Amino acid sequence: MYLYFFKRILLIFPTLFIIMFLNFLIIQTAPGGPVERFIAQINHTKFDGEISNNNFEKNIFNNNANIDSNLKYQGSQGIDSEILIKIEKLYGFDLPLSQRFFLMIKKFITFDFGESFFQDKKITDLILQKLPVSISLGLWTTLLIYLISIPLGIKKAVSDGSKFDLWSSSVIIFLHAIPAFLIAILLMILFCGGNFFNIFPLRGLSSDNFNELNLFSKILDYLWHIFLPTIAIVVGGFASLTFFCKNSFIEEIRKNYVITAYAKGLSQNQILYRHVFRNALLIVLANLPSVLITIFFTSSMLIEIIFCLDGLGLLTYEAMINRDYSLIFATLFIFSLIALICNILTDFIYQFIDPRINFNK
Repeated sequence: MYLYFFKRILLIFPTLFIIMFLNFLIIQTAPGGPVERFIAQINHTKFDGEISNNNFEKNIFNNNANIDSNLKYQGSQGIDSEILIKIEKLYGFDLPLSQRFFLMIKKFITFDFGESFFQDKKITDLILQKLPVSISLGLWTTLLIYLISIPLGIKKAVSDGSKFDLWSSSVIIFLHAIPAFLIAILLMILFCGGNFFNIFPLRGLSSDNFNELNLFSKILDYLWHIFLPTIAIVVGGFASLTFFCKNSFIEEIRKNYVITAYAKGLSQNQILYRHVFRNALLIVLANLPSVLITIFFTSSMLIEIIFCLDGLGLLTYEAMINRDYSLIFATLFIFSLIALICNILTDFIYQFIDPRINFNK
């Protein structure tokens, strides 16, 4: 067992390296990077006369150099070559692609993620600032999914093949087929002041006067804001766990010790909740890390964007829109590392719950 987990831990490093290398290669070679975006800002400032808050951009305009026709980057016509060199150096594009990659990996190993290109803040500070929102949404969603899936899965297992089982399976599969973002939009139309009801807020995680409220009012305000985003994820997110729970209980119900318990005259509830429940539920709970990771890094991203929740999902989206490469690769590195660790943790929980499981075989 220990050898297996030691191998899994060692495999984190090459797996993470391959993930970062493939994404780095695709993103860095794609057109429309931070250099092109900065050039667009320069052209926008030139023609519209806007004042930039970026000190580097101000220094560029103070340099009265001759205009050189350089077509290396899209939109660089009319930009002096010396200015382009300065912009490339600012974002590290003056170095070869391989050197940029290994320099990034060297910094990431020590968790030195640098600063965001377009937000002028340390990436670690940005992530720590946005993390509580994503954790809050993920924990509430996971809690509700388990509270729905476990009782429903037990009921479906006990009444396997009945009309309730067939109809509930049809409804669950139908809800699972609807994307979470589509459910979120539908909820906004129905309950956020559209053509129907104006019950819940349209965006954000708190009201404007949140700091002026007392503790009880703050809790109610928070729950009022997070209700619809949580429901949007839960509606289509409990299907897989429900069927997993059902299959786990059916497998336990068909074992010999259950037949023996029936032969001894124990009632169905005694057998179900004293014996089957404990054995079947342990496997379901062992799946918790993978469920949590799925909610954090897939389902919640679009929901945060739709409801304007200032979490990691919205931060990642803004980084991709702005081509903030440093922020994109930092979040990718952190998310991938957490996912790999949680997969190992899931296997460890399985092994802890049932020592008979042998992953080496």
